[in-house]
Amino acid sequence: MSQTRTLVVDGLNPEPADPVQRLLVVDDDPSMVRLLSRLLTGMARIHFATSGEDALLQMRQNPPDLVLLDAEMPGLGGYETCRQIKADPALAHVPVIFVTAHTDTASETHALTIGAVDFIPKPLNPPVVQARVRTHLALKRQSDELRRLTATDALTGIANRRAFDDGLQLEWRRALRSHAPLSLLMVDVDYFKRFNDTYGHPAGDACLRAVARVLAGTARRAGDLVARYGGEEFALFLPATNASDAFRLGESLCQSVAALAIPHAASAVAAHVTVSVGVATLVLPCDGVEPPRAACHDCDQSARCLAAPQALLALADEALYAAKAAGRARVVNRVGTVGQGYDADSVIESGD
Repeated sequence: MSQTRTLVVDGLNPEPADPVQRLLVVDDDPSMVRLLSRLLTGMARIHFATSGEDALLQMRQNPPDLVLLDAEMPGLGGYETCRQIKADPALAHVPVIFVTAHTDTASETHALTIGAVDFIPKPLNPPVVQARVRTHLALKRQSDELRRLTATDALTGIANRRAFDDGLQLEWRRALRSHAPLSLLMVDVDYFKRFNDTYGHPAGDACLRAVARVLAGTARRAGDLVARYGGEEFALFLPATNASDAFRLGESLCQSVAALAIPHAASAVAAHVTVSVGVATLVLPCDGVEPPRAACHDCDQSARCLAAPQALLALADEALYAAKAAGRARVVNRVGTVGQGYDADSVIESGD
């Protein structure tokens, strides 16, 4: 059973100055966990794990901002835990500090070589521990802000194309663990060039920001990913979402954008701004298989599943093209199974 949980020690662990930051302490010694919790109270929200396996489980569910990792633990040891953290694209950015009684140069060098950012020897020197943790939390905060700025579309404030491409790969691999269907919505503002020509580019920019706010308000679950894909086109990735739910969401987006009532005298489909939505859903070969496979490498379709994000993008793009060809201001949904294509009979269309 997992031993990962928030640690509260004798009423300590008040709200930290930055409640967003999370610190994961990984150590099988309860006395060391209690000591570190007392030393670091108020710096971040403290969680702990008693083994490497537990630490990886918690990190994959909710990555922390910093990990304090004991080198010697039963089962999956600290060094191997660090290697697995750094090998996982979704976790590689999380800094790891080793806390260990092995103080020789070889051990410290080994820890830094496999990806740790620092090395704290036992017995602990409290001021040094506090200073180093405070420094690395501050560096992580700065790094996150830089990543956010480089991943954000300057006009709309949502993710940009590069961030979407990177995020899709990460969220796809994470979603594969649940063996659930995955959906993608491609959203295009209808007759946007005409809108710009009629009302000017400042009005066009305001229109795109308004549509982006509608999309961002829809992507509320962990793992949902919304981005400006290019020009007047947006993308919304929905893990663990079946075809009917994705289609309903596409219809809701169409209605929400129409409800903005942004005038569009040059549109051929309505007097206001509308969107066309292409929805694609891919079902994994293992969906519904009993008992569920423990890992993707247990499946002979694993290579296709790992490469399927591009297939999902292509299917969504095809659905969007069909929506525009059918008259715009509508949703077209296509469903496929990884490695098997899609059935034309599964195409669903909705007008406004």
